[in-house]
Amino acid sequence: MPAPVPPLPSPPLAAAQDVPSEQTVSGPGHRLRITLLMAGSCLPILGAVLIAPVLPQMQDHFADVPGAAALVPMALTIPALSLALLAPFAGVIVDRLGRKRLLVIATLLYAVLGTAPLWLDSLGAIVASRALVGVAEAAIMTCCTTLIGDYYSGRQRDRYLALQTMCASISATAFFVLGGAAGSAGWRTPFWAYAMSLLLAPAMAAFLPRPRPAGRTEAPSPTASEPAAKRPFPWRLLAGTCALTVLGSVVFYTVQVEMSFLLDDMGVTDTRVIGLAIAVASLATVIGAAVFTRLGRSPDAWLPAVFAVCALGFSVIWFAPNPVVLTVGAVINCFGGGVMLPSLLTLAMSKLEYADRGRGTGLWTGSFFIGQFICPLVVLALTSAVGSRADALGVLAVVAAGTAVALGLAGRRRRPVAAAELREQTAH
Repeated sequence: MPAPVPPLPSPPLAAAQDVPSEQTVSGPGHRLRITLLMAGSCLPILGAVLIAPVLPQMQDHFADVPGAAALVPMALTIPALSLALLAPFAGVIVDRLGRKRLLVIATLLYAVLGTAPLWLDSLGAIVASRALVGVAEAAIMTCCTTLIGDYYSGRQRDRYLALQTMCASISATAFFVLGGAAGSAGWRTPFWAYAMSLLLAPAMAAFLPRPRPAGRTEAPSPTASEPAAKRPFPWRLLAGTCALTVLGSVVFYTVQVEMSFLLDDMGVTDTRVIGLAIAVASLATVIGAAVFTRLGRSPDAWLPAVFAVCALGFSVIWFAPNPVVLTVGAVINCFGGGVMLPSLLTLAMSKLEYADRGRGTGLWTGSFFIGQFICPLVVLALTSAVGSRADALGVLAVVAAGTAVALGLAGRRRRPVAAAELREQTAH
């Protein structure tokens, strides 16, 4: 999950209900199929992180453009706005147009839109093309996850959904390094990487079989689904977690978006060095996500500590005297973020009944990407208020620390209530 790794949506409800018993799929065709789906799942990550190391170069190139200070970082994060707006409806779009067809079309459009900045000279047009890249990414992300749900069942499906997340996280680290190395030839050069999807699209068209509804169990009967339709969606239960997710996304993405600028402020201008530093921090996110899988308690128990770790990372960056210490602070922050994001998703899912899970996942994903989108705007506003990017991260350190304290106090208040309810249930 996430390094700047955005979380992937859950399979649609129908896909989750399809198989009463697990049927393991194997063979050469299966290996090619899962390879293509994993490669497709990495494309949205490419869009999220590839140009991060060249943002200072873009800022210098468009220095005379009004509003460039806000528009250049938005070129990195505006695809997240498209994802945020489309996430709740992605399942409907996929079901209407067909998984495979939409995936192939979106992958081709991804190449065209992703490489558009190679020949666009207007910063506004570049930002607009990036927004359209986000539309293609939303379709690709949803289609790949849905097809995993269509092709596989039971534990095998769970393993491949977990593998999808790990591939996305690891690819983020590689893309940071690639973006930094390519950026040494100019800020436009990393955009050539989007053309790789031109190789994936025909392979997907040729080797991904169409899902066969006839081989699946029938959808639940209207009688079985009627109680779920009458039950109100748990808006109040989910609202707090979604709000916390917006804040958590800002806390997580700040380092990814701003680290190149922070290093540039310290005199580090080599994009290869910048890309390597961000990649090291991104690797810490992968480690954090791996640690998450080993934690046995409810997310409520460790979220206060996770926000405290992120606050510590911000504090180290705030007072960093040199690029090495700054990178150490970024590693600490990203490690906390790697534990935070799957924790927040798990917390959201724990509040949802099975029939509400698809819509709830869409709302959570939208909240996550809203946080990613507003992240550079928040940092820009704080920088204007306090005078420097480093001081802006100091403010976020205070906010993250305050959130940790608030979550800790809320957890203490909930524990006696939960214990009393347990004693009452035991007595009855």
